[in-house]
Amino acid sequence: MNNTQSRWKLMWQRLWAPMDVWLFYAILAIYVMSLFLLYSADGQDFSQLRNKTIHTVLGFALLWAIARTPPQILSNFAPPLYALGVLLLVGVHFFGITVNGAQRWLDLGVARIQPSEIIKISLPMMVAWYYQRHELHLRWYHHIGALALVIVPCFFIFKQPDLGTTILIMASGLFVVFFAGLPWKVIFAAVIGAVAALPLIWLYGMHDYQRVRVMTLLDPTKDRLGAGYHILQSQTAIGSGGVWGKGWLGGSQTHLDYIPESTTDFIFAVYGEEFGLIGNILLLAVFAFILARGLYITLRAPTLYSRTLAGALTMTLFCYTFVNMGMVIGILPVVGVPLPLVSYGGTATLSVMIMLGMMMGIGNMKQQQQYRSS
Repeated sequence: MNNTQSRWKLMWQRLWAPMDVWLFYAILAIYVMSLFLLYSADGQDFSQLRNKTIHTVLGFALLWAIARTPPQILSNFAPPLYALGVLLLVGVHFFGITVNGAQRWLDLGVARIQPSEIIKISLPMMVAWYYQRHELHLRWYHHIGALALVIVPCFFIFKQPDLGTTILIMASGLFVVFFAGLPWKVIFAAVIGAVAALPLIWLYGMHDYQRVRVMTLLDPTKDRLGAGYHILQSQTAIGSGGVWGKGWLGGSQTHLDYIPESTTDFIFAVYGEEFGLIGNILLLAVFAFILARGLYITLRAPTLYSRTLAGALTMTLFCYTFVNMGMVIGILPVVGVPLPLVSYGGTATLSVMIMLGMMMGIGNMKQQQQYRSS
């Protein structure tokens, strides 16, 4: 009996070894909360709740499998995955489905996919793989090559048009460049150049609706029933929640359908109305813990590839979280960015779980080696 128990215990340890326990519990806490929130936001309907459960179960399976895979093995998939993502983006440009004026989806018959979600994962992997190949003889022109890898997919995403996703995915690649050791003087020069280019971007690089979003951010009351509607309604919902919130299923703004896109981009407004300031602080604390854990994994990563990738994935999750919450509370323009792990959406959920799985794999490289040798 003792031998049987020992074997089961050893088997359980082998299965659980790649998982970062603290990250796993934080993800699980957000997932359980999101189920209650989605049920309320969707008018107490089980259809999206059922789909999200399927997406999340599949996501946890991917997370576990990727966490068990050594990062150096995953790095071999970076070039083909990156090439596939760029190829699909080209396909979107010519054959994509147009929804609400934007051409971002490919219909494969059995399912729709959004190639930008593939690039969200493959771009930092590819840039980290590129730096690893040149680690021993890194020169200034290698940084230019890395920037080219970033610009190519971002160009096609920008043409969809999808400025918000373009900026965020570009940031995920630039984070790798930063963690690879880009000189500070180059960073400062790039920031100054970007600021100087803002007037040109405003005049020639942005569509009319994108300029309207920026102007609406400065004064949403100018068009209460048009461009400013989203921001005003989300601010009203969060403000009406007060300190303790109206309680689960008690949000009037939510259930009277005043909050647009309440299950996706603006689900944080639903959360703020029903759970109030205290609930917001708790959710922010969980996200802050995930980000802190990611930075801790980055500091402990033993190789250039694992360090740059873990840092980029961590900062990418931070950017998506910050941008979503920022647009909902009205400090950033409205862009189509879901709240990681909370918003409804199968592709977005799977991509975030894959990123977290890669972070766990990087954080447990030594344990993986130990259990493989035992």
